[in-house]
Amino acid sequence: MDGGDRHDAPPAAASVEAVFREEHGRLLASLVRRFGDLDLAEEVASEAMEAALVHWPVQGVPARPAAWLLTTARRKAVDRLRRDQAYAARLAVLQVEADRAGPAAPADLDGDLPDERLRLFFTCAHPALAAEDRAALTLRCLAGLTTPEVARAFLVPAATMAQRIVRAKRKIRQARIPFRVPGADELPRRLPGVLQVVYSIFTEGYAASSGPLLQRLDLAEEAIRLMRILRRLLPAEREVTGLLALMLLVHARRAARTGPGGEMVLLADQARDRWDHAMIEEGRGLVLAALSGGPAGPYAVQAAIAAVHDEAADVATTDWPQVVALYDVLLVLVPSPVVALNRAVAVAMRDGPAAGLALLDALADDPRLRGHHPYPAARADLLHRLGRLPEAAAAYRHALALAGTDPERAHLRRKLTEVEAPGHDDATGA
Repeated sequence: MDGGDRHDAPPAAASVEAVFREEHGRLLASLVRRFGDLDLAEEVASEAMEAALVHWPVQGVPARPAAWLLTTARRKAVDRLRRDQAYAARLAVLQVEADRAGPAAPADLDGDLPDERLRLFFTCAHPALAAEDRAALTLRCLAGLTTPEVARAFLVPAATMAQRIVRAKRKIRQARIPFRVPGADELPRRLPGVLQVVYSIFTEGYAASSGPLLQRLDLAEEAIRLMRILRRLLPAEREVTGLLALMLLVHARRAARTGPGGEMVLLADQARDRWDHAMIEEGRGLVLAALSGGPAGPYAVQAAIAAVHDEAADVATTDWPQVVALYDVLLVLVPSPVVALNRAVAVAMRDGPAAGLALLDALADDPRLRGHHPYPAARADLLHRLGRLPEAAAAYRHALALAGTDPERAHLRRKLTEVEAPGHDDATGA
């Protein structure tokens, strides 16, 4: 997005990016609903953004920028179809099939059109797609994340993720997967994929994978808004409630997670009076609902862990035995190395750094953690607390090489300086 020498281009470019990031999902969903082809929708949406970068610096940002983008994208799609009759004929077949799912909602991107996006969410989460491809495609198309951001969220190389996205779009096209919300008989199979996608969007917002900011609040808030829509539509689904609770309980800490200059503030050092206590209360109420009526799901258990943290006056008075017990339950439901990592940190708080370090070292050969910087960062912290400073320094350097955001790197550099300081003999890590 080169602004050249124009003084007004950078603000216009920022406006385009802000609108596109905010409205990307609705814009794409409306275009797919209208034309029945995901590739075409993505291409003309990008062309509309390029047109905005040309026109907005001269004409000003329109009063209804999202509607401007939609109108421009539609015109470009129609022009393309007029030039390519074979392509138009294929899309006509797809459109007939899409129309069987019901009439389209009015196309007004300045209004609230949750159903349009839900159709696209469920299309991307169709069981005909591989599980890893569903999440990748939805993050790319509905959240507007870049391919490297999606790759970082799933701990895989960017090239691998690009292949997944292409493969998923090809499968949708070849299998003629309909653009619709599934019926009641399909919903139990399809909902977990949608929830995974929304949670991945929130995770990227809560802890950005790269860039100058620790948090991307726009993404986190978009994920919460989408979860509120899902809960309105699916109020009896307890894992929908659990995921919304988890997001609220974590997002409630947003104001305290960074300092005045955007620097990273760890949970132990956060000013808890800056937490959003109204959001915490809402989240706690949802946790109770998510845990009632049968065995708890993974999101409900994670929400319960977040609630224990939010209810404590400080880290020292946190109920660590309860946190470990909840992680024990979660590890059965989701036997992943990231859950095991978080459990090890909780054990360190309950039983001491040596106990936690032993658990972390047992995970050392898991390839899924090799590019995950919280793993060496957690080891470094425990080694620091144990007074094993040369090993702590090596682990901090490893984490520093993997960290994606400027605040994370700055925090790790400060910790590395502490353990490398001459005469440093602090065995407590305080």
